[in-house]
Amino acid sequence: MENYSFFDRDLSWLSFNGRVLNEAANADVPLLERMRFLSIYSSNLDEFYRVRMPAMMALQRIKKDEDAKAERGIVLQQAAEIIHQQQEQFGQILTRQLIPALRQHNVHLVYNEPVPGDVQQLLYDYFVTQVMAFLQPVYLQKATGDFFPLNNKLYMTVTLLQDDREEVVVLNIPAEDLPRFHTITTGGIQYVIFLDDIIRWNLQYLFADNTVSGAYSFKITRDAELDLHDEYEGDIAEKIEKQIAKRDFGLATRFLYQPGIPPHILQTLIQQLKLESAGVVEGGRYHNLKDLAVLPVNNPAWSYPSQPPLKKKMLPSSSLFDEIKTSDRIVHTPYQSYDTILRFFNEASVNSSVEEIYVMLYRVASESKIVHALMSAARNGKKVTVLVELKARFDEANNLKWARKMKDAGVSIIYSIPGLKVHAKIALVKKRNGERMEYYGMLATGNLNESTARFYTDHILLTAHREITREMELLFIFLGKRKRPVSPDQLPFRHLLVAQFNMQQRFIDMIDREISNAQQGLPSGITIKLNNIEERVLIGKLYEASQAGVPVKLIVRSICCLQPGIAGMSENITIRRIVDRYLEHGRIFLFHNNGQEELYMGSSDWMNRSMYRRIEVCFPVYDTKVRNEVYHILSIQWEDNSQAVSLNAGIENIPVPVYGKDVRSQQVIYEWLSAP
Repeated sequence: MENYSFFDRDLSWLSFNGRVLNEAANADVPLLERMRFLSIYSSNLDEFYRVRMPAMMALQRIKKDEDAKAERGIVLQQAAEIIHQQQEQFGQILTRQLIPALRQHNVHLVYNEPVPGDVQQLLYDYFVTQVMAFLQPVYLQKATGDFFPLNNKLYMTVTLLQDDREEVVVLNIPAEDLPRFHTITTGGIQYVIFLDDIIRWNLQYLFADNTVSGAYSFKITRDAELDLHDEYEGDIAEKIEKQIAKRDFGLATRFLYQPGIPPHILQTLIQQLKLESAGVVEGGRYHNLKDLAVLPVNNPAWSYPSQPPLKKKMLPSSSLFDEIKTSDRIVHTPYQSYDTILRFFNEASVNSSVEEIYVMLYRVASESKIVHALMSAARNGKKVTVLVELKARFDEANNLKWARKMKDAGVSIIYSIPGLKVHAKIALVKKRNGERMEYYGMLATGNLNESTARFYTDHILLTAHREITREMELLFIFLGKRKRPVSPDQLPFRHLLVAQFNMQQRFIDMIDREISNAQQGLPSGITIKLNNIEERVLIGKLYEASQAGVPVKLIVRSICCLQPGIAGMSENITIRRIVDRYLEHGRIFLFHNNGQEELYMGSSDWMNRSMYRRIEVCFPVYDTKVRNEVYHILSIQWEDNSQAVSLNAGIENIPVPVYGKDVRSQQVIYEWLSAP
């Protein structure tokens, strides 16, 4: 293991975000979708500064070994350089490609420039009637210390002059209360104006008793409340936990400011707002450009062609449970409608033979139909048990809200224990049939969330397989005791792969089998699709497989610490990355097994947190028809030469060569599933 090399986790993630940015530069992508990719890039980067940058900085401070500390310092510097280059590319894409393209169609996104006088008069009317009510100027010299700039909120520092005396005011930009963009159409041109500029152009009216001598935008990014047990182990987690405060009031990790601000004003802000520990970064005139996703422009030709979710055909009077008992069913979102999943819960809530329902929820939809069905089931006298993960980052408040509502409705709520997240996505229904109890399971690669199902590619298996569903019940019973797993042998899983019990070892065993087959001259191969791969034991096993001659094909969307194409280590490993209209989210594991393929899907990436600090579930696919569907989808994705790139040994995104026809996998999959 010590001779192996690995990509740095955070630099790998920045490579992925660079791939997102490249899609914004892709002239074949519709115009508004390119704007949305800029938005996704910006949102991703904000989260990086909230989650990863505090951890990187804290680790660099804590490291006692000087060489290790220097190494982390180099990574931080490399990350800063990559982000700077990407931000430069971001600005060029927006100002040199997308804004001019909009103007060719009489849509004028006003960007760092004035607008005609008649438009300014209309903006003045909007300012005095709509905007002023939300403005809350803070005079820094007079502030009592109560003012605290919130995470990623937009602000403007305004300098006022009166009798040669300068005063610094911080003014909020109320984008959480008003639309970020205001639109006015006049003379056949649609003007789209930032809320920031509407305020900027009317500052003299707002501060009529003073002379406004300057105005510069800024924002502060603060660390998230890291679930440090998810990121690090042992004493390091304890040390970092002591340094990081609550999320919205946490330490500032980035102070992003508009160019041109006078140095003494910049220093005043840093001192007054206690930003000495933050990274001070010169940005652009506008921040929070994730708001480009809601640009108020309506032109169907500038968006992806419609792909309505495909409906699964069922007999009008049939029961979904009867169909599942006949054979397994699978739903591939977002290509296929989520209605089948909603029906699973709705039927369970009203079916008089259903006695018990068990569900694990990680990220709950903001208006969850699934939760409403579970509450109805409890009110209908069924025993409903829901394990709600309150530590799902950035979804804690929403999950807690729904947990309380379910509890009030009579649902038995279980929370995971500290330091251990439950990330599995499974549900179990127990239905009485005479003297027998029938089991129906739902196992998914993604959250049981009808909102994200519209744009996350996932796979949801519905099965009545007796052994699988009984093992699901064992897991629910164990988690209901809220005990920490202490031994892989605590639960006798033969079919399910469950992190903390048998998952890592079973993956190792299957890789070892491929290695053995290759060494004996038998056919071998491994194909895996993941969101992230970081865990070094499993990566080391894939390196061993490569050295034994096993062809390893990986589709990895985001973090990838495995370094491909290194002679003597990983020359038989090929990595692809797909970025398109939908977020690739499914996890699939296919092992050749000398022609007797074993296929698993599930919730787990190959991350440290997944293997050591989470409950994850991966499940086998036994039904022949379902297996063939997954095989075909996986093969289509591997053939993608339109939206896929290869990851090389230098962590670069390299376009896949086109030999023959273009293959855009998400489009091909939709068309294939659409066929009668």
